[in-house]
Parts: sequence; C-alpha cells; structure tokens
Amino acid sequence: MDARDDANTRFDAATPTPGTPPAPAPDEAPSNARDLHHWQHWLVYSLGIAYVLFHLYILNIRAIDPLIFRSVHLSFGAAFGFVLFTGWRGAAKNHIGIIDALLAIASLLTCVYFSYYFLSGQLPRLLFRIGVIPTNLDAVVAIVGVLLVLELTRRVVGWELPILAMVFIAYGFLGPLLPGVLAHDGYAFDRLFSYIYSLNGVFGVTTAVSARYILIFIVFASFLEFSGVGEYFIRFAYSLTGGARGGPAKVAVVSSALMGMLNGTSAGNAVATGSFTIPLMRRVGYKPLFAAATEAVASTGGQILPPIMGAGAFIMAEIIGIPYGELILAAIIPAVLYFAAVFFMVDLEAVKQNLHGLPRSELPSFKAVLRDAYLFLPVVLLIAIMLRGNSITRAGTLALLSSIVVSWFTKDNRMGLKRMADAMYVGVRSAIGLTAVCACAGIVVGIISLTGVGGRFSALLLATAQQNQLLALLFAMLICIILGMGMPTTAAYAVAASVVAPGLVRLGIPPIVAHMFIFYYAVVSAITPPVALAAYSTSGIANTDPFQTAISSFRLGLASYLIPFMFFYSPALLLEATPINIAVSFVIAGIGVYLLASGMQAWLYGKLELPFQIAILIAAVLLITNSWLAISAGIAIGLLVLAWQLLKRRSQALSVS
Repeated sequence: MDARDDANTRFDAATPTPGTPPAPAPDEAPSNARDLHHWQHWLVYSLGIAYVLFHLYILNIRAIDPLIFRSVHLSFGAAFGFVLFTGWRGAAKNHIGIIDALLAIASLLTCVYFSYYFLSGQLPRLLFRIGVIPTNLDAVVAIVGVLLVLELTRRVVGWELPILAMVFIAYGFLGPLLPGVLAHDGYAFDRLFSYIYSLNGVFGVTTAVSARYILIFIVFASFLEFSGVGEYFIRFAYSLTGGARGGPAKVAVVSSALMGMLNGTSAGNAVATGSFTIPLMRRVGYKPLFAAATEAVASTGGQILPPIMGAGAFIMAEIIGIPYGELILAAIIPAVLYFAAVFFMVDLEAVKQNLHGLPRSELPSFKAVLRDAYLFLPVVLLIAIMLRGNSITRAGTLALLSSIVVSWFTKDNRMGLKRMADAMYVGVRSAIGLTAVCACAGIVVGIISLTGVGGRFSALLLATAQQNQLLALLFAMLICIILGMGMPTTAAYAVAASVVAPGLVRLGIPPIVAHMFIFYYAVVSAITPPVALAAYSTSGIANTDPFQTAISSFRLGLASYLIPFMFFYSPALLLEATPINIAVSFVIAGIGVYLLASGMQAWLYGKLELPFQIAILIAAVLLITNSWLAISAGIAIGLLVLAWQLLKRRSQALSVS
C-alpha cells in the first residue's frame, strides 16, 4: 500500500475505535480518471513532480516572462489532463491512448511556439501583432490552443463551461447580426482567436492566478493531507463539538469548513466529508434530508473561509489590486456569520428533535487533541506571513515546507522523499480541473474585453436600475447565481466580475464590496435550485431525492443569501470602519442571523406560532438595513417575541408542576 492509500484508510469508518472518529473516505476519483501502469505511470509521475518544482523555483527564486510561465503552466497542465483523464466512454483506463497522446503533444507544441519567440528575442514582436495583425501561423496556433482548452475543460469539468465559452466565441463573430446593446462590428477569424489566445484572454488574469497561486495552494493542501494535518482537523472538530446536542451535525459544520477551506470545491468537499458525517448525523436522529442539506451548506461555505478561500478569491485580489492578506481580513466576519447561521440552524433542529451528541467514549480525548495542536502551525504560519505583507506565493511555499516539518513530530505521518513526491503528484492531479477552468474562463473574459460587451452591459444595468443600488444588486445576485449553476465558482466569479462588477462600481459601490458580493453568490449557487451541485452530491450519500435536497439546502443556507446585503449596507462587516463601528455592526448582524435561523426553524425557546415566526423573520430583515430606525424596530420586535416565548414557556412549566 502506498503512502496515499495508507493516509486515507487509517481509520475504519465502519468500526471506529473508542476515542477516534471515523475517518473521511478518500476523495473519489472522477469516473474518467486513468490509473496508469508501468513506465507510463512513472513518466507522468516524474513530470508531475518536476512541474511542481518548476513552479516553486520560478515563483520563489527566478522569475521569467509572464507569457512563457503561463504557457508552460497551461500546456503541461493540459498535457497531464489529456493523459490522466479519458475523453469518451470505452477509452482505456490503464494506458494512454493514441489520440490522448497526440492531444498532449499538441499542447506542449503551443508552449514550444511561444518559447521559440522568447529564446530568439522576438517575443515583443509576437505580442505586438497577435490580436491585431496575426500571421497565418499565429492564427493556427491560437485556434488549436483554444480547441485544446475547450476539450480539456470538457473532459475534466463537464460541458457547461465549454458551452458558455463557445457561445461567447460565436458572439464575437455574430455581433453585426445582433440587436441593441449586444451589437458590435464583428471580428475576423484570425484576429479573434489570436486575441483570446494571448495575455488578453486565455493567458490573462485567470491563468495568471492559476499559475502563481492556485497550484501552490492545492499542492499545499495535498501536503497537509499527507502530513496528517487534514486528519487532525477532523479529530479537532469531533473533540470540540461531537459530544454536544446534535453533535455530528456540528462536526459536519466545523470539519467541512476546515476541509473546504483547503480544497476549495463545494461538491468535492461535500462528498469527502459527507461520506462520514451524514451517516453519523442520521445515527443520532437527524432526518436524511436535513443531514444531506447540512453537509452541502457547510461544504459550500468552505470557499469563503479565510485564509485559504476558493480560487476565485485569488482572482478577486488580482482584479481589485489589493493584497491578499487584506482581502482575507475583510472576509473574516462574513464567513463567521455564514457558519454561525448554519450552526444555529443545526442546533435549533437538535433542540426541536431532542437529539443528543455521540458518547464521549467514541470521541477523541480533548487533551490529546490539544497536545497535537502544533499541527495547526502550517495554517497559523500562512496567516502570519500574509498579514505581515509578504507575497502569497512566499507564504504558501513556507507554509508547505512547515507542513513537512510538523509531520516529523508525528508517529504515523512522517514525510520522507517518497511521501513528499506522492503529495506533489496528487496535488498536480487535483489542480488540473482548476487549471482548465481558469483557462476556459479566460476565453470568456477575452471576448468580453474584445467586444466591449461588459461596458455596454454595465450601462444597461445602470439604466435598468435607474441609479438604484439595491435594484442593481438584486440583478447582480440573479446573474451570479444563474452563471454559477453547474459551473465552478472560479469561472462563475471570473465571468460575473467582468460583466457585472464594473456597473456596480460605477453606481458608487466600493470595489471590495461589489466583488465580494459577486463572489458570495457565485459560491452559494452550489446550493441553489434547480442546479445545486453540492446538494446533489450529498443526496447520493444520504439516498435522498436530489431536488428536495437542493430545496432543503437553500432553506438551511438562507442566511448566506442575505449576508452580502448585510455587508453592502454595513461595510463595517468588511472592516471598512472604526473598531467600534465594526463591533456594533457585527453584534447586530449576529442577532439578525440568529433571528433568521429561529424564524426558519420556527423555534425560539419553544415552538413559534406562525404569526410570531413571521414577526421574527421581519425583525431579521430589518436588522440588515443601515437605518437605525429599522434596526431599532427589528430589535424591539425580537425582544417582544422573545419575552412572549419565555412567558409561555414559564406558564407551561408551572402548569406541569
């Protein structure tokens, strides 16, 4: 058994030993993933390790031209994708097919093309002409490169994003035939493709983020798993909340937040942690539908939890032009509110159903868990380095190295050369999907830039909203959720940031508020019906109806749909205010989140009758606004309902006695 298998099967979920929680099931490989054998495996394995080391060297020691670096990143990432994932049913699963080998070679040749110009000193001339007056060879390379990106994305992510990219490509040609705000003069075949296969599109900001940040942090997450830190997060969650009422649901919230922060994907995290939290939730009495929804909502929130938020957060920092450390500070309070809302919901459900936690004998010793608290060091170090103003890549690299060091103090997870190599290879395999997503999103961003449709759409948004910020935000929310249905968060955010964000900023909304607003709705699209990927993933584990699970997830995560409006009305929640204002806004928002959870669960120190349930929900909405009159009214309504519930509870207790 290799190191990865050993790390993933350390605990037996079926028969947990006393004091040890069931372990997460290993991440299931995609159905089209290849398991290469013999020399092919070792060739790809060795190249994968070299790929990671190349990125670490370029990012930390010696920089090279951005186009060449991004070209190497994408072409080799695509080559890995073509040989490690099959493209159709019936394709060989244990060796590389001829067509896949040809696609991988074609990907590498596109990199050779750019490298030739770089090594011959002619790269500035190439950059000057592509997208303007390209040669026939420029156009051929660009067309082949774009087709490779579309095919790579299709086989590792699915059809949704490639279809969207192809619609935008068609839009680049069909502009003269379209009416109104969508109309443009159209572009020649060679100019359009060479433009989007350049620093203006495929190799633009999305691939820049993938090359500079995403790969390093995915490899860092892989090192955390192999060093035992990921496993420690699970033990920590069990020891902290497993014995509380409804303990497994609270374990799901904490563990999914920590693990989702590392892997940055809603559906993947939902499957990985849900495979053991959902059965445990059902064991203590939670209904299957509620258990599946809890895991879906908690896993989705992992992408908004600092310090390692989803890949879209790296793109956000790049677009806004602020340090990533500043961004994660701004994201702390909204993330706390998100998980507090989920925590309140599962706690109130446990109270309603009179559910208890797991027996202490089945939970890890809290003292033992605290004794291993040094395993938090890589994450603590990551935060400290970024907050000191160091670069993201330097912080990620040092945190990665620290995970190796802390593993040497553990008995079962010491990382030698073989284990480190395994971690790098697993990281490369995990990064292929996001590499494809970023490159394909770059096609869309390039078309938006070339045609100017983003500016025209912003003007349309302004005209429709008639300078009404709230109406513009509602439109933006709908657009982001629709874009995010079936698409990865990174792609949904990148597209929405290009189309919607400029209009919001022109309305006077601060850039960080506008982009964070868009990012949140791109994230929660994973639990929004009718296409709720995270909910569909957990429904398979809980054996529940997928659509009903999506509805339950939407209901359970309702507060997450209101949090962006909270920080719009109160930028103090993004730390854009004095400490006193931040504290006051946080307390008010926390009360609002609790009242919303109580209203949705119809429970506040006892069952809420329908009129009082409606009153509590109204009070919660009033606390979102920036009007002190509305906030005062909301608090007053909440206090009146609370007083009534306490009096009713006391009278019931007296009548029983």
